Amino acid sequence: MKSVRTRFAPSPTGFLHIGGARTALFSWAFARHHGGAFILRIEDTDVARSTPEAVQAILDGMAWLGLTPDEGPFYQMQRTDRYKEVIRQMLAAGTAYPCYTSKEELEALRAEQEARHEKPRYDGRWRPEAGKTLPPIPADVPPVVRFKNPRDGVVAWDDQVKGRIEFANAELDDLIIARADGTPTYNFCVVVDDWDMGISHVIRGDDHVNNTPRQINILRALGADIPTYAHLSMILGDDGTKLSKRHGAVSVMQYDADGFLPEAVINYLARLGWSHGDDEVFSREQLAAWFNLDHITPSAAQFNTEKLLWLNQHYMKALPPADLAARVGARLAARGVVTADGPDLVKATALYVDRCPTLKALADALQGFYTGIEAAPELLAQHLSADALPALADFVAGLADVAWEAPAIAALIKATLARHGLKMPRLAMPLRIILTGRAEAPSVDALLAMMGREKVIEKVSAALGKHL
Repeated sequence: MKSVRTRFAPSPTGFLHIGGARTALFSWAFARHHGGAFILRIEDTDVARSTPEAVQAILDGMAWLGLTPDEGPFYQMQRTDRYKEVIRQMLAAGTAYPCYTSKEELEALRAEQEARHEKPRYDGRWRPEAGKTLPPIPADVPPVVRFKNPRDGVVAWDDQVKGRIEFANAELDDLIIARADGTPTYNFCVVVDDWDMGISHVIRGDDHVNNTPRQINILRALGADIPTYAHLSMILGDDGTKLSKRHGAVSVMQYDADGFLPEAVINYLARLGWSHGDDEVFSREQLAAWFNLDHITPSAAQFNTEKLLWLNQHYMKALPPADLAARVGARLAARGVVTADGPDLVKATALYVDRCPTLKALADALQGFYTGIEAAPELLAQHLSADALPALADFVAGLADVAWEAPAIAALIKATLARHGLKMPRLAMPLRIILTGRAEAPSVDALLAMMGREKVIEKVSAALGKHL
């Protein structure tokens, strides 16, 4: 195999979404697997829609995912002179030609073709041919430049995902490669970029399949090597419909805001349409070692939010406790929450990570321990029965002298329940509500050990004072 060079070439007309991120990941992983180069190219020729904010959103998303390019980012708008130079060469070589068809003429042509139930297409009226007389050049129509596409035969390639694909050249009209104002068009810029950058493998979404035959023909006209193409099938939402914002087709950086770890998102994206046996959980390094194009499925991949949440929680639980606490602490600090005077954050995150699939959920669960928690009176009244009040007072009295660790606290709870003839929920439920504001919480002994003796005695005593 020749030297592998892949590229990710987003248009900066919006954020980097999941589909684009998967394309970038597969391109990155293929280059890494073969010891090649991964190039980032910003295709910003759509001046009306491209924005600096969108460019930055792409760069931020790539950086968060850790998909560092070996070359770039390159910007197409900075390469305009190169595109114009190639167009001049093609005009001189006769592989491109000026077309003076006006907008009104094109609209009339389209109407006639549609009336005849024909596929709308340019009719080649300005295409130079042997023995053909071209119309007089109009003085008031600036020309576009069209590529002189072959009329006969087929253009075909062996797609690494979809198999053999063929298009009849007769179905392809002469593509505009430069607008009337001289600016080059998308399909032409892509060809010149892939040629100049020595791209060996083009891995992209299957919405580009119809562009590929045109691009191959232009590359051949330039005498350039033809890359190997791999067109990835679309990603569907949880419900089997086209992925949309409600499914997860949001900015990659929204996943950061929602508390997902980049390593979990990378792992999940890799399994959207690619597999390595039955492996579900693997590192970035393993992905690069295993990745190839053979195991990309040609069928659409389906996004599964529950699976992403499960995978994210797996990665959270695998983090060193101090690392997890630092990540949650940063989120709490961004909310203005000071954790220095509350429970030990390492212990708190370790206690709650089994219940929280994201860093955001974990920060939400822990925030009250540092800002104050007030149980809803109706919730407490529902679970704090009259026969539980004496047991709760007895238990609080014992907290002053118990060794402050979960096993000793658990023993005190059992002894208190035995003395008062109660079952565990009659004491555990009001304690959870008083201390967390919720009926669902980790085991009571671990919760008390995490919160600290003074805070627990203070909160439980205050609650008793309102009910005794």
